[in-house]
Amino acid sequence: MAAKRTGLARARRAAGHTQERLAQLLGIDTSTVARWESGQSEPSPHRRPKLARLLMVSREQLEELLREGTVASFPPVSTAGGGERLDEPRSVDLLTVAALRERTLQVEAEYDAAPSTGLLATATQHLARVTNLRAEASSRPVRRELWALEAETATLVGQLVWDASQRRDYQAPRVYFDQAIHAARQVGAPAAESYATLRKSYLALYGEKRPKDGLAAAREAAAIAKPVSPALTGLALLHVAEANAMLSERRACETALGAAHEQLNVVTDADVASDYLSLPEIDRMAGSCYLFLGLAKEAEAPLSRAARTMAARKKSQAIVLGNLSLARLRQGEIDGAAEALHGAIDALETTRGGGGLNVAFTAGKELRPWRQHRAVQEVGERLFALMAGA
Repeated sequence: MAAKRTGLARARRAAGHTQERLAQLLGIDTSTVARWESGQSEPSPHRRPKLARLLMVSREQLEELLREGTVASFPPVSTAGGGERLDEPRSVDLLTVAALRERTLQVEAEYDAAPSTGLLATATQHLARVTNLRAEASSRPVRRELWALEAETATLVGQLVWDASQRRDYQAPRVYFDQAIHAARQVGAPAAESYATLRKSYLALYGEKRPKDGLAAAREAAAIAKPVSPALTGLALLHVAEANAMLSERRACETALGAAHEQLNVVTDADVASDYLSLPEIDRMAGSCYLFLGLAKEAEAPLSRAARTMAARKKSQAIVLGNLSLARLRQGEIDGAAEALHGAIDALETTRGGGGLNVAFTAGKELRPWRQHRAVQEVGERLFALMAGA
C-alpha cells in the first residue's frame, strides 16, 4: 500500500493552495494532485520546477517531499480542529483565523532576536496563505478578519525583506507596505494603516536618503494614528523628529520629540500599539536625532540609557550601540567607541539586522584613522569577520 505524502499536502496548504487551485495552476486534474499526495503517483519531471515554485520550496525540498512516506518538514498550523479547513477556503471560520493570527504573532515575537533571512520564507508563505484564504472566504466576518490579518502580516513581511536586504532593496518592501495599507483600508483599520505608512517613511529616511519624503510619510502616519493610538502617534512623531534632524531643523526636531513624549503620557494598556512607544524608544530616537544634528555630546546620554534597557531587543540594541559608538568617537573617546561597537557586534552576531549592520560599518569606517590603537584593531577584526559572514 502506498504511503501518503503528508509533507507534500502540508506544503501545499502552507502556500495557500487547495488541491483544486493547485491543479488549475498546473493545468491538470484535481485527481492528479490527490494521487500525488496519496502516494499513488508522482509528478512528471517537466512539472516539478513549476510545482516547486507554486509550493515556494526548492527543487531539493520538493524531491524530499515526494519520497514515499515523507513526514512534512513544514510545521502545521495549529487550528484547534480547523486545520483541514485550509483545504476548503470557503469554509474557513474565525477559529482558523485566530490560529493564523497566532502564527503571525509568533514570527513577530522572533523578529527582534532572530535573523530576518531565517524568518522570511516562513512569513512570505504565511502571507500567501492568508491572502489566498481572504480572496476565497465566503463569510463576511471571516473575510474582514483576514483583511486585517493581511495588513498586519504584509507589514511584517515588508520589514523582513527590508532588513534581509540590509536596507538596499526599497521597491519590494514598498510593495508589501502598500498591500498592507490597501488591506487596512478595506476594513477601516487605522492603526494598521498608520504603521504600514510609517514603515514606508523608513524606506525614504534610511534607504533612499530622502528626508523630505520621509517627513511627509511620518506626518501622514501620525495623522492617521491620532484618533486611535497615542503610542503609534508618538512613534510616528519620533520619526518626524528624526527627519527634521536630517534636514538640520533642530527646533522642529525637538518640538516633535516633546510631542512624542506627551503622547507617551496618555498611552494606556488598551492602546493596540502600547508596546511601540516607551522611554527607551524616545531615548533611542533622541540620540539618533542629535547625531544627525552634529551634536555628539547631547546624543551620548540618551543613547547610553537606551542601550541599558534594550537588551531583549537585539536588533534595536545593535543600532543604539552603533550610534553610541559614533557619539563617543566624535567626541574623541576612542576606547569608549570601541567598547560600544563590541556590544553592537555581540547583538549583530545573533540577528544580522540590516540597520544595525549599516551603523556598525559606519562606525568602523570612522575608526580607521585610529587603526593602530589596540582596541580599534580588536574591534576591527570582529567587524571584518561579521562583514565576511553578512
